[in-house]
Amino acid sequence: MLCLPLHREILCSYAVRIPGLVFQSIDGALEGVIGESWILQDKKISIGWYASNGVEDSEEKDQLTAALEQDVAGLSPITTSSSYFYGKALARAARLALIAKEICSYSLVGQIREFLVNSITPWLKGTFPGNAILYDPKWGGLISKNGATDPGADFGLGIYNDHHYHWGYFCYAGAVLAKLDPSWGRLYKPHLYALVGDYMNLKRHNDFFPRLRNFDPWLLHSWAGGLTVFADGRNQESTSEAINAYYAASLVGLAYGDLHLIQTGLTLAVLESRAAQSLWHVPSWSSLYESQFVDQNRVVGVLWASKRDSGLWFAPPDWRECRLGIQLLPITPITEYLFKDVNFVQELVEWTWPALSRAGVGEGWKGFVYALQAMYARGPALNNTLLLKSHDDGNSLSNLLWWIFSQRQMRIPQ
Repeated sequence: MLCLPLHREILCSYAVRIPGLVFQSIDGALEGVIGESWILQDKKISIGWYASNGVEDSEEKDQLTAALEQDVAGLSPITTSSSYFYGKALARAARLALIAKEICSYSLVGQIREFLVNSITPWLKGTFPGNAILYDPKWGGLISKNGATDPGADFGLGIYNDHHYHWGYFCYAGAVLAKLDPSWGRLYKPHLYALVGDYMNLKRHNDFFPRLRNFDPWLLHSWAGGLTVFADGRNQESTSEAINAYYAASLVGLAYGDLHLIQTGLTLAVLESRAAQSLWHVPSWSSLYESQFVDQNRVVGVLWASKRDSGLWFAPPDWRECRLGIQLLPITPITEYLFKDVNFVQELVEWTWPALSRAGVGEGWKGFVYALQAMYARGPALNNTLLLKSHDDGNSLSNLLWWIFSQRQMRIPQ
């Protein structure tokens, strides 16, 4: 068999490598390996609900509490019928709840819990008027009602695009609500497990879902494309949303004390992170891609089976802030693991920075750039964040302040 660089980083000594047998590929040099089986052993992580560092400074807690009060007061019924944007809005509110609990602002949690109950329950019960979650027996998956009749609706969810993105957001919000409201959690456990099963079923024989719909056990990352055939093969844009899906599944397991689901979700999140760091992230010292590509890029836009795009589905290559943002959102505790190399982070931000002066740059995308800036320049990042007039629909001032205040030390490249 042949192994890629990202395999060799975690390939145990149970297989014999043949360094002289090498073929080149777009994913790196393929090197010969002899063995009846491979054992790939990556690092174990134990990332749960909250930040690894946390917010300790009393003045910062006060500032964060004030932002939370404002964001919670602004919660209003979600008006979109899009499964993707609705899921992002749910997860945004769930983040507010966890941040409130993390800094002991318990008086705000009840209001957020009520908002989550009122917002997510209609989708799970099938009473939401604008859309619905349907089971498709032909392909064995959960699709949206709108996507079932319109291939372009919900970003192609009905033709199996982006399932881990959409349902990952729902699972994140559902896991948080199950933690906040155990009685609700007991009632809707089958629903949350069905959402997880749609994109992360591991059973070889399952009457409802295929095994690992999105995740590719060979390349160690997911594919977002569904049934549509493209000349360049399969594709995935946002690695961070894929990681969020597996992290969310681990939180569902954490909410219900399911150790196997916790470990499975975190394992796939770690592997997806490794692939993102190897294939999507393009540091100046990268030897994977040609020098011209490395000179012009710090992050891939859309990764295809047989090509790399600098552009995005929704933005041209020079909108670098969008490229950075789509590989970062949503900002949660596992974001620290994805962007643990502060040297690369600084390169990425400095590469992106000139794009922020372009007319019409969205405030939400700026917020993601400032979030990464906080990893090496906390003070300037805070000042920039406080000048923002709005935020991404899945983000908030509270979430950005929580992230910035949690960055208390430089990260050592690994």
